[in-house]
Amino acid sequence: MFGTIAGIPTPVIIIIILFIAFIASCIKIVPQAQAYVIERLGAYLTTWQVGLHWKWPIVDRIARIASLKEQIADFPPQPVITKDNVTMQIDTIVFFQITDPKLYAYGVAHPLSAIENLTTTTLRNIVGELELDESLTSRDIINTRIRSILDEATDPWGIRITRVELRNIMPPRDIQDSMEKQMRAERERRQIILQSEGEKKSSVLLAEGQKQATILRAEADKAAVILAAEAKKEAAIREAEGEAEAIKQVQLAIATGLDYINKVSPSQAALTLKALETLGQVAEGQSTKLIIPSEIQSLAGLASSLTEIAKTTKN
Repeated sequence: MFGTIAGIPTPVIIIIILFIAFIASCIKIVPQAQAYVIERLGAYLTTWQVGLHWKWPIVDRIARIASLKEQIADFPPQPVITKDNVTMQIDTIVFFQITDPKLYAYGVAHPLSAIENLTTTTLRNIVGELELDESLTSRDIINTRIRSILDEATDPWGIRITRVELRNIMPPRDIQDSMEKQMRAERERRQIILQSEGEKKSSVLLAEGQKQATILRAEADKAAVILAAEAKKEAAIREAEGEAEAIKQVQLAIATGLDYINKVSPSQAALTLKALETLGQVAEGQSTKLIIPSEIQSLAGLASSLTEIAKTTKN
């Protein structure tokens, strides 16, 4: 009735195939970063981690497959009212990780929906205590408070909240326009302040430059006056020394003349003076050749010396 395949009866081959299929259906491989929650006859049995596991058919079943990776839940914007009655739209991002697959499977029916609702209510409670300006500038504080509250609330569900971020805070359009005008006015104010500061610094630097220039000019004038005074002083000293020397020479010449007069006799001195007068008359004549006695030459030299000394003293 049944044939054979390669000398093996067909029923045997069918039984072998069914056995292999049975073995294959009972062997389960859990990949990395996943965990399988196993139930036997409807009751929790165990949690499979990474590796090869045996599962009895019909009796055992995989109740839930949990990913142990850090996951992201992006929730849509939610209307939130601030303390000063401004309605804003805020959307949040929640980073979470499953730490206990058993609690995750049996702790809450819809974990993501539960986290979303819990995040919305917590966000409204926190922002409702803040005014608009505080809510816009206190993102880190809001994130930290939401994460702390969510982490405590989701701990019985086997979920750990690692991080919460407020991605967008969208005030009403009129509030945005007012904020833009305020920011524009603030920028203009800062620009005016910076310009004024620049002009102030420029004026200070210019005044400092003028001050330095005035000081340098004054010092140059002072130095010029000092040098002129020094030169005048030096000239006066030289002039005084020259006059003293001239007086000394006059005194010396007078003394020499007196000595000469004292040496000659009165008659001879009178003759000498008379000879000088005659010499002057002769010089006025037409003769071009004069014979002058030696005594008169000596006296003429003395007179010339006295004349030169007198001129020097006068100058």
